[in-house]
Amino acid sequence: MKSTFTSDLNKERKLSVLLDVYYTKYLTQYNTKRIVDYKQQLAGIDVIFTHKKTKAVYYIDEKAQLDYVNDDLPTFAFELSYFKNNYHKEGWLFDTRKKTDFYALVTAIYEDEPSIYTTCKITLVNRKKLCSFLEARKITKTSLASYFKNSNVTQGKLIINELDHRTEGYLYFSTNTKVEKPINLILRLDFLIENGLAKRLV
Repeated sequence: MKSTFTSDLNKERKLSVLLDVYYTKYLTQYNTKRIVDYKQQLAGIDVIFTHKKTKAVYYIDEKAQLDYVNDDLPTFAFELSYFKNNYHKEGWLFDTRKKTDFYALVTAIYEDEPSIYTTCKITLVNRKKLCSFLEARKITKTSLASYFKNSNVTQGKLIINELDHRTEGYLYFSTNTKVEKPINLILRLDFLIENGLAKRLV
């Protein structure tokens, strides 16, 4: 297994051009500023939205399905944990060090030629509302850790009691197919929207 970090970074840069076009077109009440500072990016800030009238500031973390270009998946993977340099790392979903206010989930990314992106969908997820909703459903770092500990699954889907796996979500292990060995909470986008946790921008 080989890391695709550098390749993904180049794809993200090219995708950001399209995203900035959409932000300008559909978020006319906001000024947007793309962040290039690495420390801020590590803190979960890719873009800053500033309301033109109220001056309210929101930190946006962009998450793109670049492994599924020219496909339109109904779900999104929220990272719970991964491995880096042989160390277990906490994923971004429950990481309290992140300053993210909203996730910009980028799906249905289409290209006319390699890495020339033409269209996509953007779903904005309120991080605070999402975490509160999951906690109310008893879905926490602690509860999910018990599933990791007690399961023999190392690759693929793991159904959890707190979610309907057909309409809401489930756990997914990619420990055999990806070098980072991520464990993700998979949630359906329609489920997030219907529960007032997200809105489709475009």
